Amino acid sequence: MPHPHLAVETSPAGYRWVRLSRPERRNALDVSLLRAVTDALAADPGVPVLLASADPRVFCAGADLTMTDAERAAVSDLVYDCCETIITRPGPVIAVLTGPAVGGGAQLAAASDLRIAGPGARLRWTGPSGLDLAVGAWLLPDLVGRAAAMDLVLTGRWLEAAEALALGLVNRVCDDPEPVAARIAADLAGRGAGAGVKAVMAAGGLLDRLRAERAANRSAWARVLAGK
Repeated sequence: MPHPHLAVETSPAGYRWVRLSRPERRNALDVSLLRAVTDALAADPGVPVLLASADPRVFCAGADLTMTDAERAAVSDLVYDCCETIITRPGPVIAVLTGPAVGGGAQLAAASDLRIAGPGARLRWTGPSGLDLAVGAWLLPDLVGRAAAMDLVLTGRWLEAAEALALGLVNRVCDDPEPVAARIAADLAGRGAGAGVKAVMAAGGLLDRLRAERAANRSAWARVLAGK
């Protein structure tokens, strides 16, 4: 059954759009939406996927701040299921970033295999203040190097599109990223590219670091919930 906040569309060119569609909450993630995204990415795992937003003003605001702490802890944990699905599925995932991506939204973007951004894209790896969560520490060093990763993770500052391109975090910045990303996805679908490359890229401890960050954040949320 389709999720009311997720739009999935298959292109005749052999790729799929998976669009977050919860504009009234800036595509904020709750448990049901995040599970739906993970299921959509797991379906037909060899098919290239464009992970995008139905609202060009935002990619994803991260966890829904109106949820209880227990629900936010569950979303925090499920983000890693989704990221692991992105990394291990043989078909490429291309994040199309036209607006801000925060927290869990930035995690999904960074876990994607390619990132095509518009000039209004900006990213921020941060969790709720005071929890000492690790958000993005598991994969940012691979993308931008340890020094830049430490800056982004420790400060939780905004990373604008131009700087993201300069750091190598996004692959391209263009005025209209959707058709650019769609052409790349169609080419990848036509060539059947991705499975071998992704298997190699996932080697070398990436998934171990993902699971270590997940365990650290589980512990942080458990301390919060124990104090309730």
